[in-house]
Amino acid sequence: MLFTSLAARLRFRRSASSSAGERLIEALLLACGLLAIAITAGIVVVLATQAYAFFSEVSFAAFFLDTVWTPLFTDRHFGIWPLVAGTLLTTAIAMAVALPFGLMAAIYLSEYAAPRTRRVLKPALEFLAGVPTIVYGYFALTIVTPFLQRFLPELSGFNALSPGIVMGAMIIPLIASLSEDAMYAVPDSLREAGYGLGASKLSVIFRVIIPSAWSGIMASVVLAVSRAVGETMIVAIAAGQQPNLTFDPRESVQTMTTYIVGISKGDTPAGTTEYRTIFAVGIMLFVMTLVMNLISYRLSRRLRAGGRQ
Repeated sequence: MLFTSLAARLRFRRSASSSAGERLIEALLLACGLLAIAITAGIVVVLATQAYAFFSEVSFAAFFLDTVWTPLFTDRHFGIWPLVAGTLLTTAIAMAVALPFGLMAAIYLSEYAAPRTRRVLKPALEFLAGVPTIVYGYFALTIVTPFLQRFLPELSGFNALSPGIVMGAMIIPLIASLSEDAMYAVPDSLREAGYGLGASKLSVIFRVIIPSAWSGIMASVVLAVSRAVGETMIVAIAAGQQPNLTFDPRESVQTMTTYIVGISKGDTPAGTTEYRTIFAVGIMLFVMTLVMNLISYRLSRRLRAGGRQ
């Protein structure tokens, strides 16, 4: 009886200490989550406050209906669309490069590569993500642009094509790594079921594995798009700083992030309308990224619901 009582007391103490430790960990996790929410809320408040001050001086019509962006000139115009067009153009070029190559790399690493090959190639591919973006920018300006000018003589020295291609190469590891993780996590039973029905390896990949891993693939694509939209140094160095409303990749453009960097150097007095334009552009960038994430979330939910049916 004595030993039984001692054992019961020890179990009670262990369970009590375990529950106390779990409560502490739960509190720490909650604090981390609340901290992330608080930081996001703080960013939104700062952007909204400064943007409100901007729009109290500049009308929405001047911001959304004008097609000229010259806030630092004597003849000031605040049309945001040249910056939006430059951002979307470089992002589209980057995704046209990164998406096919990233998905093909993910398919090879997940379904074709031997385990030893996968352990070597995946870290080597992810090494590209560790190269400083300013290095990519100078590579685009000094190597890629002169090379492209051999085939496109009308290509400007500062253009959207060169930084878009280099930016696509930079985000290939992001798509490849996350998509490969999603495909590698698909249960082998699904693959075996496809093979059991007589499907080829390629059919199993495109009709079983990719649909099953679509949620993770879409997450990688959205992160890649957000990364391309928010990229600064590559486009600042190689795309130029001319806010042209054009979708011709041969011309010089200015992206939203490039403009924010240019104004944030300190030459523009704080508190002026010109200075507050960076917050108006910033909140526009924030809204664009938020809309892309919401569309991806809705699409992923719809695809998962269709898969369950």
